[in-house]
Amino acid sequence: MATDPVVEFAPAKINLTLHVTGRRADGYHLLDSLVVFAGVGDQVSLRRSDMLDLTITGPRAAALQADDDNLVQRAARVMGGGVEITLDKVLPVSSGIGGGSADAAATLRAIARLTGQALPDAGEVLRLGADVPACLAGRPLRMTGVGEGLQPLAALPDVWLVLVNPGVSVSTPEVFRVMDARANPAMPDPLPPFPTFAALVGFLRTQRNDLEAPALRLAPVIGEVLASLATTPGCQLARMSGSGATCFGLFSTATEAAEAARLLRRAQPGWWIAEAPVQK
Repeated sequence: MATDPVVEFAPAKINLTLHVTGRRADGYHLLDSLVVFAGVGDQVSLRRSDMLDLTITGPRAAALQADDDNLVQRAARVMGGGVEITLDKVLPVSSGIGGGSADAAATLRAIARLTGQALPDAGEVLRLGADVPACLAGRPLRMTGVGEGLQPLAALPDVWLVLVNPGVSVSTPEVFRVMDARANPAMPDPLPPFPTFAALVGFLRTQRNDLEAPALRLAPVIGEVLASLATTPGCQLARMSGSGATCFGLFSTATEAAEAARLLRRAQPGWWIAEAPVQK
């Protein structure tokens, strides 16, 4: 049990790979994804209150409504409410980096710390959203099924990300709707070890994001983002995360990532661009 207020970081979730391997009878898609979390994200602050209340601040606040359907409020209700929450919104909304799910997971962790309550069971967490269990774990992992299969990775080398969003929201259901194939190969099992940055990048080059092609059809600017990232000095891989439109570039050093981000900001001042390490 913690003293008010409690502050919890909600890091961006990055799908280094995203294989769509099938579809259940109920319409949910089966996934196989290598997931990591970036050192950039939103922040949830909360204190005890007689009622549940949510205030949204930050550079992306205007894109969200503090209504009953907000994932932060839904997560708080699972924990019994009774908190006053401030969400500092930094990450773009509907952008393929799990912002809402990360915020919900941070809310669960923060209320557990504040009140001493146990976290909800796995089923309740999954009902909040397919990405919420992975975001609650908050560490590099392999995510399978509809989000319920979580296999932590043994180790990752140092990796730096440059994240780029062109200011376009992409509808996840619409991306799935325009997919050509929904039963694609999974990643190898077991996954190989990744002792070095080169080993990780070499593996990722043999894998995919199956949502990238359909997202490109809906938002062609994603192709411009990928091309811009791929041509920055030091970028070893450029790929879309999730259902888009945020894309990432992989870099071996903080210096390379910072310089790439600087060049991209100068060329595209209207894009959201952030450099950050992969959290271990």
